[in-house]
Amino acid sequence: MRLLTKVSLIAAAMISLSACQKEAAAPAAPVLDTDAAKQSYAMGVSVGKYLNSAVEEHKKLGLPLASDTMVRGVQDALAGKAALTDEEVQKVMTALDEQFRAKQAEVAKAKAAETIAKGEAFLAENAKKEGVKVTESGLQYEVITAADGPKPKAEEKVRVKYKGTFIDGTEFDSTDKSNGGEPVEFQLNQVIPGWTEGVQLMGVGSKFKFTIPAALGYGDRDVGPIPANSVLQFEVELLGIVAEEAAPAGEAAKK
Repeated sequence: MRLLTKVSLIAAAMISLSACQKEAAAPAAPVLDTDAAKQSYAMGVSVGKYLNSAVEEHKKLGLPLASDTMVRGVQDALAGKAALTDEEVQKVMTALDEQFRAKQAEVAKAKAAETIAKGEAFLAENAKKEGVKVTESGLQYEVITAADGPKPKAEEKVRVKYKGTFIDGTEFDSTDKSNGGEPVEFQLNQVIPGWTEGVQLMGVGSKFKFTIPAALGYGDRDVGPIPANSVLQFEVELLGIVAEEAAPAGEAAKK
């Protein structure tokens, strides 16, 4: 988020006068008896919420901004007596944006290091558990329910039920949660590598638990509710192979 580079001073001015009046005395309630009044007020609320959010975001990163000084700047600009020239304003705002991005990068780097360390420790401990097997790629799995059904190939479509959790046990997705309890179908070579490899180990009718390192999951990307570098666990029940809808041979190599 960049504080004022996305909001013009003219737009910010819509909240400045009311903010200053609030410092001195409680302002009268707005009269919203026309569309123009409602539109004006709504726009002011929208800008105010944006500015408040921006101030909070900067504060979290150790870049505190004084809202009263911000409002004073808007007033001075409206009165044509700004204490900074346009060039100086641009220079200051550019520097603030750069500081904000640098702080964001620092926080992201620290968070990534923490997530990676926790994930590696969890994988090391989980690999020691009875019944857990580790493949050459680092994928960990355990058999919950064994079955002798056919095993799918990477280019085939499968039908499964599943539940996905973080290493602390928090569920982030499941067929019960996102598909009303109904199974889902997908091309096996079009999902994360941990799934592609792991489900091929399963016979139809079996249920496995996979512990997937970040490198075999979503890597260093944030994906929906899943933070970057997350180790993920999935309980997967393989219900069937939709072989008649298999992709052409060699499709897996294109992934």
